[in-house]
Amino acid sequence: MLIATNPFTEQRLAEYPSLKGQAIHDRIQLAQDAFPAWRDKSFPERAQVLKDVAAELRKQKDALAQLMADEMGKPLKEGGPEVEKSAWCAEHYAEHAEAYLADEHLASDASESYVSYEPLGVLLGILPWNAPLWLAFRYLAPSLMAGNTCTLKHDPNVPGCAQAICDAFKAAGAPDNIVVNLPLETPDVETAIRAPQIMAVSFTGSAPAGSKVAAMAASEIKPSVLELGGSDPFIVMADADLEKAMDIATLSRIINAGQSCIAAKRIMVEKSVHGRFVEGVKTRLEKLRMGDPNDAATDIGPLARKDLQQNLHRQVQATIEAGASCLLGGELPDGSGFFYPPTLLTDVSPAMCAFHEETFGPVMVVIAVDSLDQAIELANQSEYGLGAALWMADTEQARQAARRLYTGQVAINGIVKTDPRLPSGGVKRSGFGRELGPHGIKEFVNAKQIWIK
Repeated sequence: MLIATNPFTEQRLAEYPSLKGQAIHDRIQLAQDAFPAWRDKSFPERAQVLKDVAAELRKQKDALAQLMADEMGKPLKEGGPEVEKSAWCAEHYAEHAEAYLADEHLASDASESYVSYEPLGVLLGILPWNAPLWLAFRYLAPSLMAGNTCTLKHDPNVPGCAQAICDAFKAAGAPDNIVVNLPLETPDVETAIRAPQIMAVSFTGSAPAGSKVAAMAASEIKPSVLELGGSDPFIVMADADLEKAMDIATLSRIINAGQSCIAAKRIMVEKSVHGRFVEGVKTRLEKLRMGDPNDAATDIGPLARKDLQQNLHRQVQATIEAGASCLLGGELPDGSGFFYPPTLLTDVSPAMCAFHEETFGPVMVVIAVDSLDQAIELANQSEYGLGAALWMADTEQARQAARRLYTGQVAINGIVKTDPRLPSGGVKRSGFGRELGPHGIKEFVNAKQIWIK
């Protein structure tokens, strides 16, 4: 049984039956049965389905935003834009998938030789709770446009969101079972991974869980794409536009209550402007309103679960006990709801918890550095390598510095974000493979060589 709990009220919302044993295989078989007809549709035919789904998402935007607020605490003012971004992703691949997957002609000893990109079959998407619509559609849109059918194993926190996604496809008139919901408890995920119909696995979540998923998939000789945790550096040099950098650092750190893999988590500021920067972000954090996600004035909603709140507090307290200074927050609030206040930590060293662990909540760590070289050294001193930001006036120097950062993406004078047009993913314990852009759609296809004499 999957139980949805409202993290603001701490009240149980609903219970959803979970699949067990043969029922898991039977449900996956529905996607297998739907695959041949979907594979044989033309790109324009698939594109029309995705466009219709995008329109349905927009039609249901308010209801979907409310569902996210209820199940995982996302403020309504963030939930609506997430639905819009999901619809955009569907439309982007509807428009560009055919070009992304066009035959690639290569010279050889043949009269003609080329690579044809063909669907693999039924895919398994294992998704987290922190962006229930967006993370689903960045998996679904490219996979479906490539001709695959998709099973959706969403997080147990958001069973209503999972069902709503599948219902949106049905309401849009999509062919039956090109997307199939798999309501599973965590111990039963292995059954789905090992199901013979599943050809590949997409996983977004923590590094420990990702290592287990990757091991299971590899043992079945099935490819996987992993988008895991991050401890993203945000480097600010003295010549940067400091006011803008303060704005973006604050936004990146607190959006979705800080529950984002690509949030700015380790902010490294050149010493000559460190004091000014700290005061600036402190002022910004102090103005943020924490409260009911249904209130339009709320900036920070609750964390999704109590255990996440408790673990974040452990990380903050361990960092303070190790010698860091807490200039704001750092205390569990009274009352109901799994809240954690905006927290600002300084004097943090690489040996401290908040530096070397991923902090999944509104906790900002600001570190003083002597130079760009030291900032890059500290930035790379992490087991993660998802995203990074560089703030400096010299764009050419920033380009060179970006090459020295061991991450999957770098934003120069801007926010690290995901975009349907651009590939996203990480290195080290942040995962492997890419999602989105022209690269992401090629993760779950057969690059078939055709040789003609």
